[in-house]
Amino acid sequence: MTHEEKRLYLIKTLLAEQPRYRNIEIPAEEQAQKDLLRSLMNVRLPAPLSDEYIGIESDYLKEEAAAKGITRLTDLTPVEDGIYLWQGDITTLECDAIVNAANSQMLGCFQPLHNCIDNPIPLQITRDFSSFTKASA
Repeated sequence: MTHEEKRLYLIKTLLAEQPRYRNIEIPAEEQAQKDLLRSLMNVRLPAPLSDEYIGIESDYLKEEAAAKGITRLTDLTPVEDGIYLWQGDITTLECDAIVNAANSQMLGCFQPLHNCIDNPIPLQITRDFSSFTKASA
């Protein structure tokens, strides 16, 4: 599956989830498709996703991140021993975890294309968080 085919699969899957989105036309332009995908990801509430979707989303986002460039700890200079200060696109960080500012619902922002810290986080993470909150409730 090409990168474009992955993006279209993700868009079509997310559009099909919600009856109110089924009449949205997928734009032909690459950036418009990326904006639509990001918007659909931003407004989706945590819910189960298929393993196929998760795999394709993961591959797609890894390819997107690689195209942007990866920020590694070895690329940074500590401000103190073991403390690093960095500002940039969190989707480029090679790390094990990101502390999410989130909102009072602990679900992050649902505003499409909003430039907040948690909008670039993939749906797999929100899926995993959803199962965590159900298990601990």
